Amino acid sequence: MPQFIGEYECKIDAKGRISLPSSLRKQIPEEAGDRLVVNRGFDKCLVLYTRQEWLKETEKLSHLNSFNKRDRMFIRLFNNGATEIQVDSSSRVNVPSKLLEYADLSTEAVLFAYGNRIEIWSRQHYDEQLNIDPDEFSSLAEVVMSGDKGGHDE
Repeated sequence: MPQFIGEYECKIDAKGRISLPSSLRKQIPEEAGDRLVVNRGFDKCLVLYTRQEWLKETEKLSHLNSFNKRDRMFIRLFNNGATEIQVDSSSRVNVPSKLLEYADLSTEAVLFAYGNRIEIWSRQHYDEQLNIDPDEFSSLAEVVMSGDKGGHDE
């Protein structure tokens, strides 16, 4: 499993191509080749996966009940817009316009790489997500990292 790391500011050209910084491109496993999968993420961002990691993510969906309306809806929404894309010889990826519109991406993007994914954000949405008071961040860390997922204080 790749362990991506880093935050990168990138330009988007008029054709919807995003140049992957060389330091990020080097983190993509050789066995992934030049193929990636881009999809809608949560919170108005896009997500890039290697093909292998995408298959692992969609494998999780096979455990949902296709006879359950809520599960079917989630499967459809999760897969909506998923597109296999190729990294070209100039280390660019061409993101479909439908996905660029979804994430409000036009001329600039922030690539936030962590774990098995690379999120693609508009600068505005990225800044909004991270605009949190240090005390709120501390409280969030206390709840999330303590294992107390209920969110209540003891």
